[in-house]
Amino acid sequence: MDYIHYIKEYIKYILCARHYRGDGVHSPFVYGLIRNIFREENGYYAYRQLEKIRNTLLYNDTEIEVKDFGTGKSGRRKISDIAHKSLKNRKYAQLLFRLINEMKPQTVLELGTSLGLTTMYLAAPNTKAQVFTLEGCPAIAAFAKKLFDRCKFNNIESRCGNINETLPAILNNVRTLDFVFFDANHQKEATLNYFRQCVEKIGEKAVFVFDDIYWSEGMTAAWHEIKQHPRVRVSIDIFEMGILFFDTELQKGDYKIRF
Repeated sequence: MDYIHYIKEYIKYILCARHYRGDGVHSPFVYGLIRNIFREENGYYAYRQLEKIRNTLLYNDTEIEVKDFGTGKSGRRKISDIAHKSLKNRKYAQLLFRLINEMKPQTVLELGTSLGLTTMYLAAPNTKAQVFTLEGCPAIAAFAKKLFDRCKFNNIESRCGNINETLPAILNNVRTLDFVFFDANHQKEATLNYFRQCVEKIGEKAVFVFDDIYWSEGMTAAWHEIKQHPRVRVSIDIFEMGILFFDTELQKGDYKIRF
């Protein structure tokens, strides 16, 4: 991560982000999202189970051989170390859950499984939805697969390999994509490439969520380019993530929301 860029952008976000409670939002759709999804405080049945899993990962000292496809480096790492650096913060993982619960996608795709906690947050709202998750590192993918099986998440299908190869294979076998969570290679060109492939398969009310949009200058540039795509109707920046809606009935708009 480029920490200088991250801090600069966070200051801009704090100064510019508005609509904490939806006041002043002219779009009924975005107003409803803020009031009913972003600001919802009721706990769901699945939160407790998933947060217990988070705690077991944070204290798991098992070592596995990790290969980073972004850097090409390999080495042994503890599950707990990976968890501390890669697990999505509870606040944002639960937002993903609520978005899935509200939008009711039937086909969900995640680019970047890591240890699989976020995958389970994506899969938990609807056990009949089909969830595909892609991971490059064999050891991490195998660990996540065992976790899915042990926790009885039977609606998750995991694929291991270079995403440049596994993504086209998935896209060739699905009719439409309803929800995509991008959390893989955070380089500009890789992110743009993933988006361009996925956008060709979107359903009528598809939602794309991009993690770490201020990870680096390149990632931020990719986010700004992506949200200008002609098929995007609504873009929402909550700093840690960027969210896109493609429903053609929505009024076009770009929002920074304090979350």
